[in-house]
Amino acid sequence: MRLCTRASALFGALLVAAPVGAWPELSLAQDAEVSAPSVRVGLKRRVAVGRFSNSTPYGRLLLSPGEADPVATQASDMLTNALVGSGHFFVFERGDLQALSAERVLSDAEAQRLVGVDTLLLGSITQLGRRNEGKQGFLNSQRRQAVNATVEIRLVDVRTGRVFFTASGSGEATTETGEVAGFGTRAGYDSTLNDQAINAAIADTMTQVINQLQQRAWYTDILRVSGDNVFVSGGPSQGLSSGDRFRVESPGEVITSAQSGLPITLPGTQVAEIELVSFFGETPETEGAVARVVQGELPDNIAGLRVTEIR
Repeated sequence: MRLCTRASALFGALLVAAPVGAWPELSLAQDAEVSAPSVRVGLKRRVAVGRFSNSTPYGRLLLSPGEADPVATQASDMLTNALVGSGHFFVFERGDLQALSAERVLSDAEAQRLVGVDTLLLGSITQLGRRNEGKQGFLNSQRRQAVNATVEIRLVDVRTGRVFFTASGSGEATTETGEVAGFGTRAGYDSTLNDQAINAAIADTMTQVINQLQQRAWYTDILRVSGDNVFVSGGPSQGLSSGDRFRVESPGEVITSAQSGLPITLPGTQVAEIELVSFFGETPETEGAVARVVQGELPDNIAGLRVTEIR
């Protein structure tokens, strides 16, 4: 009894004497914080996510030949979710075209063409590493698991196949556990840290991707001209508002450059300027706008005319 009393007194004295900051925090998990990028809302561009690969050895050793890499598939889904959640893009399916084509046959929708996009996003996970750190004291211990991930994303112009921008993002996810005199928490291998780190790395690239795509001129087409009314594609879901003004241009000539071998479109000629007055349509895909010509004059043949934002 006397020995037990002395041990309790010694333990109590250690607890009182130790400063608060000396003891480890007892937490089961510390999630990677993914904050929404603060970017100006602009006109929506049409994008699609193409191939997303896992360039690291992680998760690939047990795959059979031809089997899809679940880590790469997961990263592709995360990127798609981030693009849709940003509210800046119309995102179209490209990763599961085989399943989409089969469904189009069942739905008798083969006659309708798939919508083309302005930019294709390709990406890869280039780093995915885990480290374990620990500290051992007289009556306390602390263990920390951390996962670091790096992703690379490329923006490809679908008309030329040229990569016009690359973005790199990194993210980290950690979990901490600790014990004091045998009390506290213990944690084994936490596989969710990989998901959190990849998600944080993708979120780190989003501001760069959004800003770069918004630097490219937004454009749409003229559906029909009826009297003073000019009907164009697009509506409020794409960021259009009444009173917005746009240039109407004739298409520029496309010339293949001898220096680069790439087609170069010469600047088009502005023929008119229009102002949006009202909208129609019930869904983002069927929205349109009614505009009036405020400057210039539209030709009788509107084929090939392009409506672009004024910068």
